[in-house]
Amino acid sequence: MPKPERGRPAKRKVNLLRANRVTHVDWKDVELLRKFISDRGKIRARRVTGLTPQQQKQVATAIKNAREMAMLPYPASGRAS
Repeated sequence: MPKPERGRPAKRKVNLLRANRVTHVDWKDVELLRKFISDRGKIRARRVTGLTPQQQKQVATAIKNAREMAMLPYPASGRAS
């Protein structure tokens, strides 16, 4: 039995790295890396970004390196009590 439609058609995810013709992700490219981080500072999932597994790994490593160099924020902690 097929799944019922949810109301709107699925939107194709755009691979930002392919669109910008990026072959290697550099941790110093903060403008690009900010697009892969949520407003809370978390790395967005592959199903959200539309990247290949190899590209997602490069992006995650670059974000972690940029965080170490204090160029990007660490994720916001939970509730502060």
